[in-house]
Amino acid sequence: MDYSSLCAHIRQTASYLCVGLDTEPGRLPAGFAKTPEAMLAFNEAIIAATHTYCVAYKINTAFYEALGTAGWECLKQTCQMIPPGKLRILDAKRGDIGNTAQAYARAFFEELGADALTLSPYMGHDSIQPFLEYPGKWVVLLALTSNPGHADFQLLRLANGRYLFEEVLLQAQNWADPSRLMFVVGATQSKWLETVRQLAPDNFLLVPGVGAQGGDLAQVSKLGLNPQGGLLVNASRSILYASSGEDYVEAARQAAQAIQLEMKGQLRAFPA
Repeated sequence: MDYSSLCAHIRQTASYLCVGLDTEPGRLPAGFAKTPEAMLAFNEAIIAATHTYCVAYKINTAFYEALGTAGWECLKQTCQMIPPGKLRILDAKRGDIGNTAQAYARAFFEELGADALTLSPYMGHDSIQPFLEYPGKWVVLLALTSNPGHADFQLLRLANGRYLFEEVLLQAQNWADPSRLMFVVGATQSKWLETVRQLAPDNFLLVPGVGAQGGDLAQVSKLGLNPQGGLLVNASRSILYASSGEDYVEAARQAAQAIQLEMKGQLRAFPA
């Protein structure tokens, strides 16, 4: 999905919700086996219940890779289940160079059919370039995360006076234009979102942490939206595990719908 199509889909759907499929066998509702096959059935039900209310799905690959061959097959089939027109983001946070990066790109873009992939920019431009060689695919760079240790590096002051995360935002925009490049900014970093948006006015921001992690959707929307939309807000556990009972499908649908309705209101402040 290209930049203009994603922007149009946000307007048509009145949503910038990204549903996180961070499915764990041990957290499946009652009645499910704790197997990759059960994960796949659960994912299928969640996608069917939520696709009306979202524009993207983000799959954290670690939960699948940890299960070996069966988990990888579950990951592949989950990607294939996502309806056409929804952005398929694989959250793998890879970062390497040379033929290793090329192999990662083949695995995620060719073998799994991802539209977008999260990457660590720590090793610099040549670690990102192999992924940019796939036309129509997005790279999603970690910029400012919500974990307690983010300040160890991301908030270090450089000799030029900028924070390291600010340098990442600025330098990376020399590598690709906004039609290929997104940035990850944690929802609990709302005090920095205005700065991020100033430094990257046209790029999409992928913002995890709304819902179970306590991020404030209204604040994130106020600071992160731009006239094109420019924002993908991810919610995972608050939708996936909205209920642990037999009503898990309806509970997930209602959770996604509630977020979409709030987003619809936020979008009114940014007329196309």
